[in-house]
Amino acid sequence: MKKKALITGITGQDGSYMAEFLLQKGYQVFGLNRRTSTITTGRIKHIIDEIQLVEG
Repeated sequence: MKKKALITGITGQDGSYMAEFLLQKGYQVFGLNRRTSTITTGRIKHIIDEIQLVEG
C-alpha cells in the first residue's frame, strides 16, 4: 500500500516541488486547493494526471 501525502498550496512553488519529490518516492499525492481561489495548474501541469486535487 502506498503512503499518502496531502500538500496544501500544491499549485505554488514549494508545493509543486514537494509533489514531484513525493511522487518520485512512491507516494500517492493529494493537493489542497482553496474553494475560492482560481486554479492555476501551470506549475503542476506535467504531473496533473498523477495527483488528486481536493477543494477545501
